[in-house]
Amino acid sequence: MTIARSLGAAVLLIAGFAGAAQAQQGPAQPPLPPNGWRVDPNHSAVHFRVKHLGLTWVNGEFRTWTADLVYDPANPMGAHVAAQIQIASINTDNENRDGDLRSPRFFAADSFPQMTFVSTRVQSVDSTHLRLTGDLTIKGVTRQVVLETEIVGMTTGQRSRRVAFTATTTLNRRDWGMDFSPVMEGVRAAGDEVQITIDVEAVQPRSQ
Repeated sequence: MTIARSLGAAVLLIAGFAGAAQAQQGPAQPPLPPNGWRVDPNHSAVHFRVKHLGLTWVNGEFRTWTADLVYDPANPMGAHVAAQIQIASINTDNENRDGDLRSPRFFAADSFPQMTFVSTRVQSVDSTHLRLTGDLTIKGVTRQVVLETEIVGMTTGQRSRRVAFTATTTLNRRDWGMDFSPVMEGVRAAGDEVQITIDVEAVQPRSQ
């Protein structure tokens, strides 16, 4: 009986470790489409900056977002991107300011929990630069934006390939209905123009 119980405990222990490993890996991901890539969230970021009092920059990021990426190095103009950014994940290292940005005066995160971007056109500028045009929707308002995109590089390993991009653009927040701008010391506290920088590293299995 002691041996049987010991064996049973060992089996349960092994099963527990296996279950923990499976939980850490998370649910199985859906298969990629042809020329599809998975964004690596540990090496990707969405950053922004806005002028404060017309003097210095306030920097921030959105910490939670996903993107579907289709890209063929042999045909870059056939690329396609669809991204979803969770507004509540905004972070500027200031809790009060972040709460204000989530409020109805700015992003209205409770009513519009995410912003989306869907590409509509890709133009080749040169061998390492693309011009990506798409529809950006914030607070239910959709405007066309252009992302100037650099193809930073690509590596090929034994099991996968990796590609990296950096995209930049400048937006006017008022175009999406974010008109609130308090005055401090006779100067508007927040600038209208928002500079965006998106760094993406994506992975593709070698079987693709």
